[in-house]
Amino acid sequence: MFDNFLIRKDSLKNDVDAKGAVVGFQFAARNANYRGVYLSLHNGYYIRVDGVEYPREFQTFEINGRAPRDFTQIAKCVWEHWDFDDEGIVHVRKPGGLASGEHTIDFQQSVLAAYGYLPTDEEWVKNPPVPGSGAGSDKTKNIVTYHLTLNESEAGRV
Repeated sequence: MFDNFLIRKDSLKNDVDAKGAVVGFQFAARNANYRGVYLSLHNGYYIRVDGVEYPREFQTFEINGRAPRDFTQIAKCVWEHWDFDDEGIVHVRKPGGLASGEHTIDFQQSVLAAYGYLPTDEEWVKNPPVPGSGAGSDKTKNIVTYHLTLNESEAGRV
């Protein structure tokens, strides 16, 4: 049920680089695990916007006052924690960003947190599952659809 509240409704913005070019979009995401997780267990997201899928390779994640990092970098953050009530910013690379107006976002969080040892643990460390496959979804078993509005005047910096 908490899956329906993982994206903050008013957080959709286009990403603008230092030269003023729109290089993608961003939104604020919450952690579904009530205990929080070590950042290295955060495996990315299944993201489909208006029918277009954006795999993990197009995503970076910003948390704890640090610049956006890709999930190869995040996998090495074994001592950094993502607390339950802290929002992170998901950045998605898409030249030109999104058009102003309403967008449909299908979303699933992939956090490799478990209660104790599971047989998949070692395999997932070596070969993390693809977000959206259901494997590694922890507290977010379903892909949830959000309807968010991007206001043209709102932009974030990367």
